[in-house]
Amino acid sequence: MTNESLVLEQPPVLRFFAKVISYIFHPLFVTLYVTWFIAFVHPDYFAGVSTKGKIFELLKVFNIAIFYPVITVILLKALGFIKSFFLNTQQDRIIPYIASGIYFFWMYLVFKNDESVPPILTGFILGVFLSSSAALIANIYYKISMHAIGMGGMLGVFLVIMEQNTMLMTVPISIALLITGLVCTSRLILNNHTSKEIYMGLLLGLFFQFIAAVVVMS
Repeated sequence: MTNESLVLEQPPVLRFFAKVISYIFHPLFVTLYVTWFIAFVHPDYFAGVSTKGKIFELLKVFNIAIFYPVITVILLKALGFIKSFFLNTQQDRIIPYIASGIYFFWMYLVFKNDESVPPILTGFILGVFLSSSAALIANIYYKISMHAIGMGGMLGVFLVIMEQNTMLMTVPISIALLITGLVCTSRLILNNHTSKEIYMGLLLGLFFQFIAAVVVMS
């Protein structure tokens, strides 16, 4: 039985919800979600910072980690450098990976030189940069799951927060695990990736969050 036939066997309603989940938890958006959690949910990291200041940090993440990469993909499609906005092929992903890596490193430098930004957020952004760089190299061999990398990064930074013992993370990690399962299952339902590509993405996201935490917080 081919992969195509497996896709056709999935109920349309199931595929619809799989697409919705994939859009909501696009890896670019995950960066914003994690920043929101650190700024507005965690009680200590942004203690003393006004709501306006927290929103300003969110806007910086939105501009650099979401707006610029999206504009880059739109321009690449308009100029004919990529075939699809969805980056379905390894070739389509090369330039967006490079461009996003530049944006993520820029964001890391911005946060590193901003004393109001806690090390946990700086480390998270460094982990995002490192994992996207590793994904660029992995892309030479196979199409690794960007969604899984995003989920691995979210789980990784949550585990780092748990290790720091600054907040009870039972509920956040449980929710993160549930979301990770939904997102990875959605990618399989849509036949966008194999199990191997998803597992490798999760491992990359996790691993480089741990490395980044050691680098920034040591």
